[in-house]
Amino acid sequence: MRLPGAALASTGGSAALLIASLGLVAVVAAFGGVATSRGVGDWYDSLDRAPWNPPAWLFGPAWTILYVLMAVAAWLVAREGLGDSPVRVALTLYLVQLALNLSWSIVFFGLRRPGLALVVIGALFVAIAATAIAFHGIAPTAAWLLVPYLAWVAFAASLNAWIAFAN
Repeated sequence: MRLPGAALASTGGSAALLIASLGLVAVVAAFGGVATSRGVGDWYDSLDRAPWNPPAWLFGPAWTILYVLMAVAAWLVAREGLGDSPVRVALTLYLVQLALNLSWSIVFFGLRRPGLALVVIGALFVAIAATAIAFHGIAPTAAWLLVPYLAWVAFAASLNAWIAFAN
């Protein structure tokens, strides 16, 4: 039986993995922010939005917390050993969900296609769930760190659906 983190040779290596994980989500967040900034304003403000749509100021802090949780989750899995096949599969699923996360911002805000974005967010939800399942077999805490993200994406999907069908 493996001890948690036993596959990692040093604390320095673990710190480097955490920094890399945080850096990756920061890049995704930055590109997503650029896409979002193109749609927020006149276009988004003119849309009929769900009555439960939160205030605009909430999205930045919510996503910051979610991205940090994602990065820590990926780090917990990666530090178990990048050479292990289950770890590589889990992190591949993680990268897929990150790509879908970014794609949603591009499709919804950049392309202004809420209907297509609804399809993307559905795929994102499935990819997050698959990632959490894969993470659970390696580092259960990592899977639990993805639960708020999964809940937020489900909530965001309801907002997206309202916009797609009401506009």
